[in-house]
Amino acid sequence: MSTDSGFPSPPPGCPAHGRVPLHGPEFQADPDSYYAWMRNFGPTAPVELAPGVNATLVTDYSAALQLLQDPDTFRKDSRRWRAFNEGKVNPNSPVVPLLAYRPNCMFTDGADHLRLRQAVTDTMARVDSHLLKRNVDRVSRYLIEQFSTRGSVDLLNDYAKLLPLFVFSELFGCPADIGDRVIFGINGIFDGINAEKANEVLGQSVAELVALRRAQPGDDVTSWLMQHPAKLTDEEMVHQLILLLGSGAEPLRNLIGNGLCLILSDDRFSDGGLLVEDAIDEVLWNNPPMSNYAPHYPVADIEFAGRRIDAGELVLVSFAAANTDPALSGSRQLLSKRAHLAWSTGPHGCPAKDPAQLITIAAIENLLNQLPDIELAVPVDSLTWRPGPFNRALAALPARFAPIRVDKGPQTGVQGKPAATAGHQGPSQGKAQKGGLWSSFLAWWKV
Repeated sequence: MSTDSGFPSPPPGCPAHGRVPLHGPEFQADPDSYYAWMRNFGPTAPVELAPGVNATLVTDYSAALQLLQDPDTFRKDSRRWRAFNEGKVNPNSPVVPLLAYRPNCMFTDGADHLRLRQAVTDTMARVDSHLLKRNVDRVSRYLIEQFSTRGSVDLLNDYAKLLPLFVFSELFGCPADIGDRVIFGINGIFDGINAEKANEVLGQSVAELVALRRAQPGDDVTSWLMQHPAKLTDEEMVHQLILLLGSGAEPLRNLIGNGLCLILSDDRFSDGGLLVEDAIDEVLWNNPPMSNYAPHYPVADIEFAGRRIDAGELVLVSFAAANTDPALSGSRQLLSKRAHLAWSTGPHGCPAKDPAQLITIAAIENLLNQLPDIELAVPVDSLTWRPGPFNRALAALPARFAPIRVDKGPQTGVQGKPAATAGHQGPSQGKAQKGGLWSSFLAWWKV
């Protein structure tokens, strides 16, 4: 599809004709300008996710709802991806790992999807919200203790990135050595640091966790999923757990980071006029952590939203563009909080949005309560965003605060555990602990 000569000028880095690139620093610096430009194509736009990886992006709210709620026309199984099957997409492309087929409830259809999805949904429904909140409180207190005496912190990499990983490691029943490798694997995959090795480590560590819980069931998500009437095989267990860990850790990292960024840069929140819940709702509407995703493939050649789409063509939904659709401008403030598409919708909507919101709100509230004078250390306009077509993710979020002086006497902390004292230092403050991040937390908690 070519652009009309009457179209306004494209944003920097965006060609006047042809596919709109969703990679590179220009897109991440100002994605809203790109979405506004793409609306000139109509409800969908031709995009390039990475060099040589083409897709159709749905930017219209109504069209997005239609696609997400029509599993008969649009399927999730990426083995239908025609361009990939025809060798037109490099298997080593950085976007392939998040699009390639895996036997989990995200990339399956029909009876297979229903079976796996039910197992996941039922298992996540067993998570006790009060216990989850206590776990978040415990993890956040530990993380804050690591930097509270410094007076400065990167809230993205030292807090928002680590907190979900720690909470999920506990929720899934990971012992120290397996938890260390799970965290290493997820960090590597999403940060693009030695991603191939990280993916291998993640798969091996989750497989070990499955074997451990087969032999020694516990009161954790892994054991509950294993005990579900769907009777998942070990391979299915591994893939569902990797999906839950990955789809929880990365979006929550971004949601916590984007929420903190908004709260610390907007007087409506810093002056106490609005609540943390209000900030999260605003982020989910205007700056969702997964901005463009939900890969689908039509089962046949179709006409969709005024455009011909071939069978097996990769189609993504822009949650960010759909949520900010100008057609909603007059009524968006009146819509339900759940009307945004940040959690997706339809048969593949997020099965854990309630625990995710609980974790996010508790993480932010705990930080603000313990460090009430915290503020951004740089102008908000100078913050940089990680490149990539799928996420809306900060690269860093530097902040500063008055360093906390630690009393020498013992204090009562979460669940009656002694709080930090001058004689009790976290792993990054005192002698280095053996093992990785999760081992260090477990060692701290046992003291």
